[in-house]
Amino acid sequence: MRQDHEGLQVSRRRLITNIGIGSLGLGGLLTARSAGATAVTDYSDLFSQARTCTVTPARSKGPFYLDADMIRSDIRDNKPGVRLRLAIKVQDSETCQPLPGSVVDIWQCDASGLYSGGERGSMIEHVESRQITQDRAWPDMTPTDDKRYLRGAQVTDGDGVVEFTTIWPGWYPGRTVHIHAMVLIGGSRMLTTQLMFDETLNWKVLSQAPYAQHIGRDTYNTGDFYYDHRLQLTVVEDGDGYWGAIILSVDSDRDGS
Repeated sequence: MRQDHEGLQVSRRRLITNIGIGSLGLGGLLTARSAGATAVTDYSDLFSQARTCTVTPARSKGPFYLDADMIRSDIRDNKPGVRLRLAIKVQDSETCQPLPGSVVDIWQCDASGLYSGGERGSMIEHVESRQITQDRAWPDMTPTDDKRYLRGAQVTDGDGVVEFTTIWPGWYPGRTVHIHAMVLIGGSRMLTTQLMFDETLNWKVLSQAPYAQHIGRDTYNTGDFYYDHRLQLTVVEDGDGYWGAIILSVDSDRDGS
């Protein structure tokens, strides 16, 4: 069994060398789902796109990235929302081989569109600047509070896989629903990207509490500057929540292929 290391705070470089990687044993974990999202009979079905090795498109990390240094799988911190379990596989873009020992760091907004560490003014910044459509190089965020909900990192196991438990993200002006992700290898940032969702499922989830209290959504997948169908999670129903999975193909030797 993989060690969870909940709440452990260590540097990324120490994390790479010190954490043992085990086997998740994911095969057969999921059974067929009868309604809503795509049905699967085996967990490996969620990683079907692993047969291709095209480099995953990079996307801006946005204005709300900070190195929370929290190695944990459950990042909810009691934030309300529809449960979302994420499985992310990291592989080499040339060989298609898994990349064990990689760090996957994710961060997202809550059901009302706020990010931890930047609640003060976060909505105002997006509404007033309207620079969200510019693919700019944002600096790492300087926190304005000590909250760290919906942020966390995990180390890939021998199959190149990490799991997270989070909530379906909300939205904020100028952006569609998304989760930010970063892959680090040997302490270096190898890929920064964003994970997207099927718009039909976005509508279904956002019509429920607590999301429904946040009205005025102005941007959908088709109008989002960063949206790319290659970044869309494969999603299945999972009881009162969902499973989502994606392959992140990384140019680990930085040779452009």
